[in-house]
Amino acid sequence: MPAAHLISAARGALATVLPAARGALADAWALVAPVDCAGCGAPDRALCPACTHAVQPSPRHALLALHDGAPPVPVVAGLAYTGVARAALLALKGDARTELARPLAGALRTAVERAWPPGGAELLVPVPGSRTGTAARGFGPAALLARQAGLATTAGLRTVDAGPQQKGRGLAARLAAEHPRFVARPRVRGARVVLVDDVITSGATLRAAARALRAGGAEVVACAALAATPRRVGASSIPWRSIAANDERPGDNVAREGYREGKEA
Repeated sequence: MPAAHLISAARGALATVLPAARGALADAWALVAPVDCAGCGAPDRALCPACTHAVQPSPRHALLALHDGAPPVPVVAGLAYTGVARAALLALKGDARTELARPLAGALRTAVERAWPPGGAELLVPVPGSRTGTAARGFGPAALLARQAGLATTAGLRTVDAGPQQKGRGLAARLAAEHPRFVARPRVRGARVVLVDDVITSGATLRAAARALRAGGAEVVACAALAATPRRVGASSIPWRSIAANDERPGDNVAREGYREGKEA
């Protein structure tokens, strides 16, 4: 049999065997370290097949103004921050269920690929978590998700202790915050940067990170995130649009009450 046919046959066999093998390994591991599905509570899987399907990439895009007077930059989120995606990310961050980073990572990778500018960029910089949150978890969510997505990142920002955290704050307080939250590291000077975060709510975190990078001599050319809160109305609106054929769908810009669902953890 020609070598090409052998390779094709081997790939077909692997495609059949590997899903079964992964399932068997998951079943065996569940006996050692029992878990429940973060999306629906079904036993013995970090995410059951139905919930895994629910976090497949469903990208949406917008333009985000990062600096006064500067042109807005493209921003892409891989998922809406609702349902299974929200539950899984909260479990990842709040309960340190790092095994959930792998099934979520595909949506982040799609967002980064969609956001990457045609002219290219030198660095992919994750937005660091708060010092308190990182110390409690032992990891930064954006950086962990990017690693699981196979993305090479550069730690170009560090968090500074200045003012209250974003978690649990109302919209007006987030937008009014002007104290520096991040400081750029010298390695970013002169680089074109794509910023990556876990969740986008008002865009205040991305703007704070972009200000720090700009002060450090870098240029932010795009932003990407795993998920975005699916509502935005009024002056702070981020007009998300789904990325679909002809891009004609209205997106997620619908009115919702309250504003405390983005950075819960």
